[in-house]
Order: sequence, then C-alpha cells, then structure tokens
Amino acid sequence: MYPYREDQNMNARYPTRLIGPGVGLVIWLLVIVSVAQASPWTRVATATPGPAIAIGGPSNGCIAGARALPVTGTGFVSIRRHRNRYYGHPDTVRLVQDLGRALRKRTRKLMMVGDLSQPRGGLMSSMHRSHQNGMDVDIWFRLVGSARSANDRYPEGRSPGSMVAPGGFERSRDWGEHQRFLLKASADHPRVDRIFVNPAIKRALCRSEKGGRSERGNRSWLRKLRPWWGHDAHFHIRLKCPKDSPHCGQHPPLPAGDGCDQSLAWWFSEEARTPSKKPKKKKPQPPIPAACKALLSKP
Repeated sequence: MYPYREDQNMNARYPTRLIGPGVGLVIWLLVIVSVAQASPWTRVATATPGPAIAIGGPSNGCIAGARALPVTGTGFVSIRRHRNRYYGHPDTVRLVQDLGRALRKRTRKLMMVGDLSQPRGGLMSSMHRSHQNGMDVDIWFRLVGSARSANDRYPEGRSPGSMVAPGGFERSRDWGEHQRFLLKASADHPRVDRIFVNPAIKRALCRSEKGGRSERGNRSWLRKLRPWWGHDAHFHIRLKCPKDSPHCGQHPPLPAGDGCDQSLAWWFSEEARTPSKKPKKKKPQPPIPAACKALLSKP
C-alpha cells in the first residue's frame, strides 16, 4: 500500500515509494538543492507593493504583495532572518501571531518561527521545494526563554533537537503539553489546510487522543496532521488558498477520518523503510505560472 504524496506538486496526486527516515530525507534534500541552486528568486530582496495575492501552488508559485513577519511578537520569535525567508500572505503572518498570543496565555516562553517564503516567493536555494506561494510556515517544537537565546542557541547549522526517539518509531521524552498545544491550536485554526509532521508524532497522538466528549477526547483535529519524512523537530503548516487569490493552487480535500488507519501504519512498514534500488526517472519541472514570470521581472 502506498501513501499519496501530498507535500510537493499540488497539481498532481500520485502514489510514490518512500524510503526510510534519514536516507530518504537526505536524498530528497540533495534533489532539492541540485534543482534550486540556480533559482533567480533567491536574488530578489524585496516584496512588491500592493495587495497580497498567492499565485500557483506551494511547489510552483509565487506571491505578490507579501508581508514581512516581525522579528518578534507576543509569544514568538522569528529565527535565521539572514535567509530572507520571513515573508508570507497576511493570512500566514496572522496565523503566527494568533498562535503566539495563544501560547502566551500558557507560558512566558516563545515559539520559534522558521521559514515562511522569500519576498516574492518562488523556489529557494536550499531546504525546501515548497514554501513558494506565501502559504507555508515552519514552527519549531521546542520553546525558548527569550528572542536572544533563540538566535544564540540555534544559529544556521544547529537546529533544535528532535521530538522523535532514535529509530524513528516513538516520540521522544522531550515531548510535552506545549508541543501538543501548538499542534492542536494550529489544526483548529480555520485558515489552516493541513500540517506535515513526522509519522511517529502522528501515531503517538492517535494513541493518546481518546474518544469521548472531553477536550482531550476531541480527535477531529488529527485529520489535518499529515505524516511526512523529517518534520521531527518542527512542523510545517500549510494554509488554505485565500479567497482573493483565484490563481492559488488549492490542495484536494483531505481524506475522510482522522488518518489513524492503515495509511499511517504504512509509514512504519518494511516497505516504507527500505530504500528502493530502482533508478528514478527525472521528471521535467513544470513551467512557472505566467504571473510569476511577470512578478520576477518587476524591479
């Protein structure tokens, strides 16, 4: 049984054979880096003025009128700003601010916000194939005591620790109520379409969120948690296309149910964790939307 590949090209849903954690992630990152090295979007330093419009899909798109996420705000700090990837649609910026305010009611610690998009979106030079149309944002699971400590402790090349135990089957002992809260608050947000998390985190929540009428028994939010390799130290939020962005590429609807079924069990099977020996054919990259070409050429 193969899971559907949800994280890349939103114009196609097709089965793909995945390989084990670590090996699969490294190969995928190498592919991304080789494709993205010459991306002209990385040389664009500023957003365009005017209304915010998301164009294309998360893996082949751009954004006009992007807004910059502040360096800090209530309950959050934006890290690794030198990448210039702290731009997004206003919906994305507001989501971060909403999560920060909700977290502040629980603790004085801050959530760390990673990459959103580049000033005009488009393909990045490293790390991501997605994050192109201003509707994606990465949130680290670990919290920090201050904005200064976040950037001192986690400069480029040193990331917060994993929330998955060695072996990739179980959640780590560092997982706590704040991590669950951030995921649930994100999933409950009306503008969020789906959230990519490590399969071990998804499975642990499937086991701990019991049925019933209590807050702990509400399992409906688990539906938005989609398993994907990596995503063990951070989770990746993808928002719905805005109503005022008619050319934004929206995902197909999520499957029915909470996702705690055989589709999740596959990720822990021998098939999923064994590298495929078959050479993969290199697929041609789709052309970028015409509106993105025009946006890239603007001064």
